[in-house]
Amino acid sequence: MEVKNDIEVENRTVRKKTVFRNLPLVPRVVFGNGSFDQLGDILMPKRAHSDAPFVFLVDDVFETQDLVKRIPLIFNDQIIFISANEEPKTEQVDALVHQIKSKFSELPSGIVGIGGGTLLDLSKAVALMLTNKGGAARYQGWDLVNNSAIYHVGVPTISGTGAEVSRTTVLLGPEKKLGINSDYTTFDQVVLDPDLTQGISKEQWFYTGMDCYIHCVESLNGTYLNAFSQSYGEKALALCEEVFLGDLSSEDSRNKLMMASWHGGMSIAYSQVGVAHALSYGLGYSLGIKHGLGNCLVFQHLSEFYPDGVKLFNKMRSRHNIHLPKNVCANMSDSDFDTMISVAMGMHPLWENALGPNWRDTITPERLRKIYEKI
Repeated sequence: MEVKNDIEVENRTVRKKTVFRNLPLVPRVVFGNGSFDQLGDILMPKRAHSDAPFVFLVDDVFETQDLVKRIPLIFNDQIIFISANEEPKTEQVDALVHQIKSKFSELPSGIVGIGGGTLLDLSKAVALMLTNKGGAARYQGWDLVNNSAIYHVGVPTISGTGAEVSRTTVLLGPEKKLGINSDYTTFDQVVLDPDLTQGISKEQWFYTGMDCYIHCVESLNGTYLNAFSQSYGEKALALCEEVFLGDLSSEDSRNKLMMASWHGGMSIAYSQVGVAHALSYGLGYSLGIKHGLGNCLVFQHLSEFYPDGVKLFNKMRSRHNIHLPKNVCANMSDSDFDTMISVAMGMHPLWENALGPNWRDTITPERLRKIYEKI
């Protein structure tokens, strides 16, 4: 997969071209317990003027919690509370963009997303669509965005998705579940405060943490693997093992999982995910299953692709007494299966990373249906 500004260098030994990705990184990040309270100072130099607000997109679970009082509102800044109970949608992005443009006479100074992967993805997408014409569904794919996003900040309140560091914003569209993958998607600033991840349910902690773990397994076992992605993936994997199999204090666990999420996101940024994520996209599109849970539902049945990874996953699941839902696909029609399989097979870069350029020789609709039927 190539991106804008890729540098093509001729290999004089084998006489073929190698493409080196010119990877966009988050330019500024602050980490530490209590670092959220620096947000006001961070935003102040980015304010265009008093009539150009910051818009805070915040998980509505915090609507009655003290965190809201700590959001540094001044002038005409606005908080928009958003439910994270469903996967983010392109139509939701379009509605938020319309709401913001209707309320303010000019572009905001920036967008700040506070929440888990859903809120972070929505924030990245809204920041992009405020400066690009048309609906969000138009940009689902790779390198379709033409204009830079407005300034945008990510504040994760759960660890594992890697959305805080990635160049992707994953959205459910009218025809597919696919990210807006762009050099302009990456956050301009990230605030990593492990204290914000306190209080989530054990199940959500596990599902989202396993998203990070599965990132690592798929990256480290993929055909796109290189020293850059390997160094981050190995560190993230080691941190996941410490968190889910070790005996850490709750504070150490929060700190390490937040760093695992960051490193896992960096690993797949320079490589790619694989089979579990491709199949999870199908589940998410057809059944609305949240991404972390979807990955877990699929991954438990992927021993043929990732035998060591699945074995360790089951050990972690047993350690924390996690019981995954059963018979999720039991009542699906043939048409439902066809749609789900079509979405999964449409994730070409994921399959190529997992199995190489000839992946279509072994991956068939029939084979994917057998996996889905186990879920």
